[in-house]
Amino acid sequence: MAFHFTPREIMETIRMIEDEKLDIRTITMGISLLDCLAESGKDVARKMYDKICLRGERLVSVGEEIEKYYGIPIIHKRIAVTPVSLLAGTASSEEMVLMARKLDQAAREVGVNFLGGYSALVHKGMSPQEQIFLRSIPEALAVTERICSSVNVGTTKSGINMDAVKIMGEVILETAAKTAEQGGLGCAKLVVFCNVPEDNPFMAGAFHGIGEPETVINVGVSGPGVIRNVVSREPHIPLGQLADRIKRMAFKITRMGEMVGREASSRLEVPFGIVDLSLAPTPAVGDSVAEILEAMGLERCGAPGTTAALAMLNDAVKKGGAMASSYVGGLSGAFIPVSEDAGMIRAVTEGSLNIEKLEAMTCVCSVGLDMIAVPGDTSAATLSAIIADEAAIGMINRKTTAVRVIPVPGKKVGDSVEFGGLLGTAPVMQVSPFDSSAFIARGGRIPAPITALNN
Repeated sequence: MAFHFTPREIMETIRMIEDEKLDIRTITMGISLLDCLAESGKDVARKMYDKICLRGERLVSVGEEIEKYYGIPIIHKRIAVTPVSLLAGTASSEEMVLMARKLDQAAREVGVNFLGGYSALVHKGMSPQEQIFLRSIPEALAVTERICSSVNVGTTKSGINMDAVKIMGEVILETAAKTAEQGGLGCAKLVVFCNVPEDNPFMAGAFHGIGEPETVINVGVSGPGVIRNVVSREPHIPLGQLADRIKRMAFKITRMGEMVGREASSRLEVPFGIVDLSLAPTPAVGDSVAEILEAMGLERCGAPGTTAALAMLNDAVKKGGAMASSYVGGLSGAFIPVSEDAGMIRAVTEGSLNIEKLEAMTCVCSVGLDMIAVPGDTSAATLSAIIADEAAIGMINRKTTAVRVIPVPGKKVGDSVEFGGLLGTAPVMQVSPFDSSAFIARGGRIPAPITALNN
């Protein structure tokens, strides 16, 4: 596909990159590991390492070449692989952790920032082996640096696997304990989904779906600063007109993302997959989804009207992206990760934003409760109940929802924890003091809603 830009568009793009922090957040190579099945976990680990090193050896260098050629920052180069639980076979927990170590070694060898896919799909039930896999996650994340893990516990079609939800609350708590010296950092690399997409290029939820090609390139674009400036320049126009302005800018951002994705696809001789146009913020000032909402007229993110403003923003971004590319996928919308968004952090510390309001916002945003720090003594049952609430929103509304929550060892409400880089600083937020353990202990499966019967 050829892209032609006018001089005005070129200057506008330069301004967006230099002044408004527009970037390609990630190019993510998906690699199928289904042909790495073997009799022993050790053999699976070796074959996975070999294939990733072969397929991904040029990903970082090609990404750097494209950065220089177009002058567009590409922040991360990543790899997503087939959910490892599908390859575990009869492997022991120790062999599963060995697989994680070999994946981490491969990620370092090819130079990518993260590798996603230490994952499991257990939305309708679990085999005993999959339960062993889930229990291996804390150790796997504690002994690796670049590995990300995700677990899908529900879908609109199948309902919610509450047995898996119960286990994941315990897994999150154990992961925090095993990475306590880093403030529970392992939990920042672990996300629990409902209706997980199989082509998402963003971590920690990326994996290579079984319906995907052998190898594929997916691109994640981000531009909260660009959208914020669009909104700030129009302080008085009606919301319908403002939505149109946002949609037009999302169109331009998506065009740039597809251009980079197709260039990477061509140079790597790998099929192009999708552009994920998600407004993914960073801790940098001016690169905030919360500040977009405030530019719409809210005193602080979390004030009454926040959910309505976020709904409009998310919809306009999706419409603009869909007009710019036939291959928009992944999540595509607006992320609201607390620790990664300077405006969200400010809203929490000033008392405008709490977990209950964030949960309401997840009904209309791209994903869910993201990068939220809670007190270290939060119970596993409470964590499971938070997951269940978020999964229910996704199941009923036929959308992706997720939870990436971090119980920070030794921290209480009002404290903060520093993760650094794109992960930012997380203020520790209050959770309900009331007990949900009897509800979580019931287990079983929450049935799919009647709206799932649409064949």
